[in-house]
Amino acid sequence: MGNDLSIISLVLEASLVVQFVLLVLLAASVASWAVIFEKRRSIKRAIEAASDFEASFWSGGDLTTLYRNIARTEVTPLGMAGIFEAGFREFGRLKQEGGLSSQQIVEGARRSMHVSQMREVDKLERNLAFLATVGSTSPYVGLFGTVWGIMTSFQALGNVQSATIAMVAPGITEALIATAMGLVAAIPAVIAYNRYADQVDRLEVRYDVFMEELSSIFHRNSSSRASAATGSGASSPAGVTR
Repeated sequence: MGNDLSIISLVLEASLVVQFVLLVLLAASVASWAVIFEKRRSIKRAIEAASDFEASFWSGGDLTTLYRNIARTEVTPLGMAGIFEAGFREFGRLKQEGGLSSQQIVEGARRSMHVSQMREVDKLERNLAFLATVGSTSPYVGLFGTVWGIMTSFQALGNVQSATIAMVAPGITEALIATAMGLVAAIPAVIAYNRYADQVDRLEVRYDVFMEELSSIFHRNSSSRASAATGSGASSPAGVTR
């Protein structure tokens, strides 16, 4: 082993096992950063969509008009708008059926909203487990590379009559690079996971609160007279008030 202690030369001169460990950690780091940027974009979009919808929902306009505007768009409703659309559509369908009690109508709408909420939360939580896995396992993978590199260095020193710092330093340094690489991969993944998991939990709470509020509105209006079907799509209850 030469006396060049630059990181690139140490990596190139490292054993195949250490090089493989570094390659795995580099791939994990690149993949985790890709997930971090994707989750940042999707969660930010979900938060903004929830805020925009809440502003429209509590603006005082007619809920039936709001539902029709959402159902008329070609884009699939996102987040809270999707929960509202699913619950409102089911509420209108159950009212049109007739013969159901107010409690049954409201419970049917709640089930529909709950299914939509689970889909939305599942989208937000997608790939968060990958960040947790990278954050928890990368230091151990790096430690494995370090232990292997140190073992290899000491095995090489076994054939030498007298060992010096100049002979030991390169091997120890290349072994410690694996630990450093493990930390480089793990730290951003752990920080991002904790941040995004907290944001998803907060969004889920907002969805739960909205579902309770909308269920209360449905309960107050469930005894009103069913409206005629509108358009060729799913029927919707007219004149739903808060």
